[in-house]
Amino acid sequence: MPLCFIEPKDSIRVIADSVGRAARRALVGEVVAAWVDDIPEQELCVHYAKALAGLAEDELHMLAVWHSDLEVGQAIANSDFLIAVFPSLGDGRREALKLAAGFRGEDAFDAGVAEERALAAVLPHLSRERLEKLAQRCTELYVRDRLGSAN
Repeated sequence: MPLCFIEPKDSIRVIADSVGRAARRALVGEVVAAWVDDIPEQELCVHYAKALAGLAEDELHMLAVWHSDLEVGQAIANSDFLIAVFPSLGDGRREALKLAAGFRGEDAFDAGVAEERALAAVLPHLSRERLEKLAQRCTELYVRDRLGSAN
C-alpha cells in the first residue's frame, strides 16, 4: 500500500473543500485565529486598523462593548477611538484583533468568498508549527462534520 504525504497547508485546503458549511465557517475562524497568533507584536496595531476598516456600525458597537469590559474607559463605537485604545489593551490586543478579523471574515463568508481568500491570504504566512496545529484542529472539525455532531 503506497503512503501519501501531504503538507499541512494542503491538508487544510482539502478539508475545507470536504466539509459542510458550518464546519467551513469554523475552519475559517480557526485560520483567522492562527493568523492573529502568528502576527509579530509590532504589527498588531496595523492589522487591527485594517480589520476595523469597513466594519458595520453594529460590529463596531460590539467591539466597543468588548473594549469596555476590559475597563479601558467609556468605549465609543467608532474606528478612531478603537484604534486609539488598542495599545492599552495589553494582552487583550490579540483577542480584539481576532474579534475584528472574525467580523470581517463573517461578512466575507456570507458573501461566499471567505474560505478561499482566507486560506490563500493566511496559510502561506503561518509558521510550520502553527500549520501543523491548525491542520490537527481542522482534522477534528472534519471528523465532527462527518459524524454529524454539532460544530
